[in-house]
Amino acid sequence: MAEAARTQTTQDICDLDSLYPVLNRESYTAGWHKARPSLWKEPVSSYKPRHWRYEEARRYIDLAARWIGTDKAERRNLLMFNPVGDNDYASLPNLVAAYQMLRPGEHARAHRHTPNALRLVLEAHEEVYTVVDGVQLPMVPGDVLLTPGWAWHSHFDNGRHDAYWIDFLDVPLVHRLESMFFEPHPDQYQAVEARPTVSPMRFSAADQDRLLQDSPDNARVRSVRLDTPSMRTIALSVIQISAAAQTPRRREACSRLFAVITGRGTFQVGEQAYACEAGDVVAVPIWTAYQYSADSETRLLEVSDEPVQQMLGLFRAENAG
Repeated sequence: MAEAARTQTTQDICDLDSLYPVLNRESYTAGWHKARPSLWKEPVSSYKPRHWRYEEARRYIDLAARWIGTDKAERRNLLMFNPVGDNDYASLPNLVAAYQMLRPGEHARAHRHTPNALRLVLEAHEEVYTVVDGVQLPMVPGDVLLTPGWAWHSHFDNGRHDAYWIDFLDVPLVHRLESMFFEPHPDQYQAVEARPTVSPMRFSAADQDRLLQDSPDNARVRSVRLDTPSMRTIALSVIQISAAAQTPRRREACSRLFAVITGRGTFQVGEQAYACEAGDVVAVPIWTAYQYSADSETRLLEVSDEPVQQMLGLFRAENAG
């Protein structure tokens, strides 16, 4: 019956205008009649440059804490989404950033997931820490803490002050690959099995200082790639810029998020200029020229999907000066 209907339909086709709707109904597209091109000269992103201000987000998350605690939410966080189309999650196609906060006495219960994650600590005092696969890691301002995919992780504030940090994850990439797995810890909180003074999962401010001192870069702009073999889809770099210095103006075939660890300055991203302070986050879409000019001594954390582009043989970079 279906074959007969198709034969009848074919007999009714007398020109291209009558062919196209039949092709569409059967889930075909005529390559010469596409609604949108499939190839273009250079990368084009629907995502836009974006700036999120920590001072603003801190006020909002403090307000939310009046009504939302860790007993009600898996995490009390504010996702930094790029307002394109119906997107309300991703900061860039393969990356998402979020501000997170814990109040004194709160514990963010343990879970694990296939996406990789990391934290940049903004404000924390004694007795604030993260536990990754049973290893307790202190959370000190300026620290970068890693949570590789499928590692149990939980957060604790046993002190007397609120704690704030920025999460970075490759969740959007995993969404696109449709390979998401998630599991809450059966006991809610994992046992602490070790409290090392040094861990490959933690880059303290002192660790960053040491690595930057060994950097061969220009003395006024130093950059060092953090060694993160457990996280194959995310590249992390720390950049130190002297007051009144500028980074080279570049554009690259990858997406980047920058967070200001310390200092103050201006990000020029495409045609947009953003005055930034400590805790702020800036999104640089693929193949968009960017440059940072420091008003004061600045340290940046750079988070990118460059390893994904490198592994696929798609990465390119050029000076855009």
